[in-house]
Amino acid sequence: MPGGGGSAGRDAGGGPGSSGSSGSSGRMPYVLISTQIRLEVGPTMVGDEHSDPDLMSFLGATKRNMLGNHFWEYYVTDAPRVVLNKLESRGYRVVSMTGVGQTLVWCLHKD
Repeated sequence: MPGGGGSAGRDAGGGPGSSGSSGSSGRMPYVLISTQIRLEVGPTMVGDEHSDPDLMSFLGATKRNMLGNHFWEYYVTDAPRVVLNKLESRGYRVVSMTGVGQTLVWCLHKD
């Protein structure tokens, strides 16, 4: 996250679209995206170092490591609404949304 990191862009089991044992394609069906409350227009965190490279490329994500963090994250400059629309076009559906401190988080699932 800008200025502090966090657990944005993670999913249960590794990362958005990360490899796993679920589904016929062998990919995890859950994605988490997040943004800071005061940054609703972007950037949006969309993945971590275990994320599906094809999905990250589709989203136009850039991989980075913020100073002080011991993990990599993928982010896009798009607003969350734009990311949600792109993910919907790939078959993902929002299953929950919450605010955690100053962060907004959406959980999406793909059947």
